[in-house]
Amino acid sequence: MNENYPSILDRIKSTLIDSIIVIVCMMFFSDLLNSFENVPNWVRITLFFSLLMYEPVCTAYGATFGNHKMGIRVRKQSNENERISIFQAIIRYFLKIILGWFSFISVFLNPKSRTIHDIISGSVMIKIDEKQS
Repeated sequence: MNENYPSILDRIKSTLIDSIIVIVCMMFFSDLLNSFENVPNWVRITLFFSLLMYEPVCTAYGATFGNHKMGIRVRKQSNENERISIFQAIIRYFLKIILGWFSFISVFLNPKSRTIHDIISGSVMIKIDEKQS
């Protein structure tokens, strides 16, 4: 495996960190909303979509919190110095959800360790030096 690309273990650790963040936020907002009697549905829907968009928005800016902690970034396949667009990030995220672990099969089959959701969305994950973060 090329050392410029994160291992599958680094990717899993990153996803675990992000999942914990989202779950803690969900629990916090659930408790907060339950402490009020009448919370309009639009508030619940807005919070839900905000949490749903955490990964795509952060990815479009280069990294989620988990990616940042693991020293990995999401970039365009065509130019690893450029961030992916929000459109690419949304496609990448929803494919990741739909395909699940199946998407990771391709990590072992290509030199850049790209998953199926990376390939389809035109993205690649790279490892960075601490100086670049």
